[in-house]
Parts: sequence; structure tokens; C-alpha cells
Amino acid sequence: MSVPASPTELPTQELLEVALLVAREAGTLLASGRPSGPLRVTSKSTPTDVVTEMDHAAEALITETLARLRPADGMLGEEGTDHPGTSGVRWVVDPLDGTVNYLYDLGGWAVSLAAEVAGESVVGVVHVPAAGETFAAVRGQGATCNGRPLRVNPAPPLDRALVATGFGYDPRRRAHQAEVLRHVLPAVRDIRRHGACAVDLCALAAGRVDAYFERGVNPWDFAAGGLIAAEAGARVAGLAGEAPSSRFLLAAPPELFDPLEALLLAAGAGHETGLTDPVATPALP
Repeated sequence: MSVPASPTELPTQELLEVALLVAREAGTLLASGRPSGPLRVTSKSTPTDVVTEMDHAAEALITETLARLRPADGMLGEEGTDHPGTSGVRWVVDPLDGTVNYLYDLGGWAVSLAAEVAGESVVGVVHVPAAGETFAAVRGQGATCNGRPLRVNPAPPLDRALVATGFGYDPRRRAHQAEVLRHVLPAVRDIRRHGACAVDLCALAAGRVDAYFERGVNPWDFAAGGLIAAEAGARVAGLAGEAPSSRFLLAAPPELFDPLEALLLAAGAGHETGLTDPVATPALP
């Protein structure tokens, strides 16, 4: 695999334009396909972890468009696409983040694309069709929503922090997450649960929540949103010095990160017995 020699050699503007085009095309497909009639639904890991025909259709569109526009690039997609490419660039794609929201005709779903080089996201786009919002970031160049610069909220005290989180599909993981939340909820302002990791991370970047954490997310869930949050000023990491991964993802303004991390560690958020995490592939430094 050929890797560009330095960040200055990366075609980041081209990658951003491709990501914006592809995300919007997939969003149009999904938005127009949703009202057409009953969706065929199957389950993935558990009966509550659903995938619709539209997930597959959106990933097929993204795969075909990227192959046409960037034929040497690799791609990792949630619905099974996985090839390395030869350019040094790999696209990490969630064609429909928030499938259950989409299934129930709730607005909190998105198309998420990140371009990675050497395992680090350099470009990220999260398109939220129902809200008419497109979040984007280029490493080192900041984050935007519909072209407007984004910045996370100034860090509030922990007890005044509005914190977003998500829950896994396995009942045992949910039980553990509920136990963690029992310790967290009294210590913060309140909890929000939007049902899509990429949307949560963009909400953090836009100042709509103060922090976000979750265990069990996959690289395609946070490769783009994590970069957007980081470029808006958030610290994005795992627990206890780990990189963000499926083991744990925590994002918050730097001054809020440490007290929230301490609370999560004390609540046992980093330990879970009897469950196997998804492949713990970091997608951010």
C-alpha cells in the first residue's frame, strides 16, 4: 500500500468534495426510499440490531461511486464491504447510522464517511438528511455544519454537563450500561440518547450536548464524527489512556474530559464480563 509521504501531500480538498458528494447522494437515496412502503428487515447480532434493505442499497451506491471517483482507494463498510486499495486512503463508511431511527421514521439518522490514512481520519462527513445538515471536517482545518464553523461548548462543571450516550443491542451489555448510568445520572445535569453515534458526536461539536460516551461502537460509527468533534475542540479518546475504539469512546471538552472519565471509571464503565467487544480498531489518534 502506498501512503502519502506527509499530510501536505494529501488531496484533502478532493477527498472532502468526494465525501460531501457521496454522503448527499446516499442521503437522497435513503430519504426518498423511506416512504415507499414496508421495508424488509433482518437482524444482525441480536433481534434488536436491525438492518434494512436500504442499508444495503446505500452502501452499494457509496461503494460504486467511490470506485468510480477514487478507484485505488480502499473501503471498510458496515454492511460488509472490505477491501484494502492501493492508494493509502481507506474510506470508513456507515451508510445508515441510526437504522432503528430510520425504521421508525425518526429524524436522528445519518450517512457517515471518513477518509483514513495510516489509520487516522483525515476527512470526515456526516450528513443528516432529516435535519438538512451536513457536518464536515478536515484534520487541522476545523469543523463545520453547512459551512458554519463549529466549536464545542466551554466545559461546564460536571454536575451541569448534558451528556449523550448510547446503548448496545445485547441485553447483557444493556444491563451493564444501565448500571453504569445509575452512577452517572445523579452526577451530571442530564442524559440524552439520540440513537446514532455519529449524530451524537456532531451534536457535541455543535454545542448541543457537552459530552458523549459509549461502549461497543464500531470504527464506522465514529471515524467521521470523532474527527468532527475533535476539530471542534473536543478531546476524543478511550478510557485510561487508550485510543478510541470499540472498547470505549469518550468525547468532551478537555476540561470536562478528566472528571467525566473518573466518574465512568468509578462506575465500572471500562469493565464488562461475559461479552465480546466488536473488533477494537482505533480510527483516531
